Amino acid sequence: MRALVLGARGAVGSAASSRLRRSGHEVIGAGRQAPEDGVAIDATTSAGLARLAREAARVDVVVDASGLETAAVQAAVGATPLVDVSATATHLERLAAGVPDGGTVLLGAGIAPGLSTVLLHALDPQPGEEFDVAVMLGAGEAHGPAAVEWTTRLAGENVYAAPEAHPIANLRSRRKLPLLDGTLREHLRADFPDDLLVGRPLGIDVRSWLALDSQLATAALRLVGAVPALAPLLRHAPHVGGEAWSVTAVARGSGRTLAGAGEGQSGATGRLAAIAATRLVERGLRGAVTMADAVRFDELEDAGGITIIKMSAARG
Repeated sequence: MRALVLGARGAVGSAASSRLRRSGHEVIGAGRQAPEDGVAIDATTSAGLARLAREAARVDVVVDASGLETAAVQAAVGATPLVDVSATATHLERLAAGVPDGGTVLLGAGIAPGLSTVLLHALDPQPGEEFDVAVMLGAGEAHGPAAVEWTTRLAGENVYAAPEAHPIANLRSRRKLPLLDGTLREHLRADFPDDLLVGRPLGIDVRSWLALDSQLATAALRLVGAVPALAPLLRHAPHVGGEAWSVTAVARGSGRTLAGAGEGQSGATGRLAAIAATRLVERGLRGAVTMADAVRFDELEDAGGITIIKMSAARG
């Protein structure tokens, strides 16, 4: 397989490229500055988009880890399968509506959505059920500017496509959800788009929540949620904590629970995007699909560095 990776110099793109190469695939890295043995593509310019269109026509799949979140990339890629590494619901909805004839886009290949999407499907959801997705991220990991900006944008915004009948502000609502050891920890409501990708199609309610491994850092997020004007300070926040992450999907009624965990969010996101790209091409999927359409539950650990855990009911 030949893959074009946009944003190949970044943490996510480099991890995706490495994983694809280790699996025996040919990778063409791309970025505003050409990676080693790659090409220079500035997807914010008309010349860059024209170059993207030419390169996309020569490969089997394109992985967009650029963080640009622009539909212009999809338009340039055309009918070549596209794997988008994004957690912004409005962007993913635009991509789903813009798939060209004969084309494919995989919406949200990463930890949440992505891993979370597969976990939810593996819980065999039935119409009318309610689910929580608890995302715990390591506050000590230094993320790229796109990830920081995504978190900053949450403050002052409402959750997009929330299942509630009224607006829900990001980082304000709180809920205690299980950690990997089964104990409960406070999480903040955050706009990971699994309700859009899974909830609506399956007729279930999905609410996503965010906590950091540092309780002090989580408290800072809660403060930013209450006072959105403080959000720009997140760009300069110290990295206090570790690099461990986890994603836990919980059925509210039955308590059945599945979780995935690892070290290094960016690396895991890139490796998951790589396996998503591989399965997308192997299985010949078409149209707008999710990670759960491309990757089976029993294939998640094939990405490397990810442990899948079947948890018992949480304890207080």
